[in-house]
Amino acid sequence: MMNENESFIREVNEELRSEQMRSVWKRFAPLIIGGAALIVLGVAGTTAWQWWEAKQSSASGDRFLTALKDAGENRTADAEKELAALTKDGFGAYPVLARMRLATLKAEKGDAAGAVADFSAIGKDASIPEPMRHVARLRAAWLLIDSGDYAKVAAEVEELATPASSMRHGAREALGLAAFKSGDYAKARDWLQLIVDDTEAPAGTSSRARTLLALITASGKLS
Repeated sequence: MMNENESFIREVNEELRSEQMRSVWKRFAPLIIGGAALIVLGVAGTTAWQWWEAKQSSASGDRFLTALKDAGENRTADAEKELAALTKDGFGAYPVLARMRLATLKAEKGDAAGAVADFSAIGKDASIPEPMRHVARLRAAWLLIDSGDYAKVAAEVEELATPASSMRHGAREALGLAAFKSGDYAKARDWLQLIVDDTEAPAGTSSRARTLLALITASGKLS
């Protein structure tokens, strides 16, 4: 008798639980279904966006490589046309890369002043990631070395020559060479010595700095 009662109670409890679940489902089904739909749509949207980004980046990359190939094969006009287009409708980093390559082409054609202006403009554009701005400023500084104008080189990269800067080696070398060309051997020595004393300086940069320091010493200009 006890077993029959227990069985009956168990069936009643199960029925009640079932009825409660049906009641809960009726009340919250729209919310549950809607939430699940939002999750599915969110995942699908993220996947679609990633696919679109990859597609756009790949397309811009192909166009950039085509422009580089054209430039390498002396089809400069074609390269400049494609690069100019990329500065307007390229995806990701390619608009900036296109601007930098256009500046390089100007320098290769002998328009150093135009190239410096373009690189300097990139270096001052706050919408561009800092590492790319620093590279552009360094490129401007190296082009300015030929003019022997230390002040203009310093304006571009002196703040990149600090110990914490990842660009310090190139910046210090540019400053040292500019000072040397302008005849300020004491300043050139100071910048070049910083390179020699920096254990993280690339071997090539350090070797060039030592060579120039030796020339300065041999010249007797500092005695």
